[in-house]
Amino acid sequence: MRKGFLIDMDGVIYGGDVLIPGADRFIAQLLEHAIPFTFMTNNSQRTPTEVVRKLRKLGIEVTEAHVYTSAMATGKFIAGQIPNSAVYVLGEGGLLSSLHDNGLKLVETDPDFVVLGEGRNFTLEMVQKAVDMILAGAKFITTNRDPSPKKKGWNNLGIAATTAMIEEATGTKAFVIGKPGPVMMRSARKFIGLETADTVVIGDTMQTDIRGGVQMGYKTILVLTGVTQREDLPKYAFRPDIIVESIADIELPVIMEGKR
Repeated sequence: MRKGFLIDMDGVIYGGDVLIPGADRFIAQLLEHAIPFTFMTNNSQRTPTEVVRKLRKLGIEVTEAHVYTSAMATGKFIAGQIPNSAVYVLGEGGLLSSLHDNGLKLVETDPDFVVLGEGRNFTLEMVQKAVDMILAGAKFITTNRDPSPKKKGWNNLGIAATTAMIEEATGTKAFVIGKPGPVMMRSARKFIGLETADTVVIGDTMQTDIRGGVQMGYKTILVLTGVTQREDLPKYAFRPDIIVESIADIELPVIMEGKR
């Protein structure tokens, strides 16, 4: 089978609301040659439709079938563990939709699972409610553990911080679904029908995309348009297979033929 790609978005395709030069051309090549790919994101707030809408504004025309989120992986995982289970959610949009689509019941009392995703609309009172539920025996899952960027004026506390708060209050460690965790990395690969040896991860972050790819045995490509810079590489015990300045510099024929 031909190779396919799991592609991070922020820092790879765009930075904020600005397209990274050449990213649209790279995606156009994948579409032209019917090469399997999905945008693999830890963001659990957006639905696939919202992701597609943002990409369209940047000049990239894809469908919901090209998007795989940590919310989608979370819904699929829980449904596989306990079908039709009851879930209390601290999260928004994409996460709520995915849990519902996987046949899970969203409840306010006596859940089987407490699920935490990104969001700004849940309150400390809701967090305390979740704590009580976990102490009463509910299992604790978080869609990802991405840290806050620690920038002044940032309007989202960050899911890592909220996760740590609940862990401290309950004495229970969260089960993390998203990158670099194996649940997300494996689920995304299966979503587009790839085998391990045929999977290539493109990301800008050593701690998530590249670490996850290395741990799963996927080929990895680090782009330097986002979080990780070349001078950061010596601190890591693992390395990407390929390092490029930008996604526009990936030599697609070389990758597909497996020469590098």
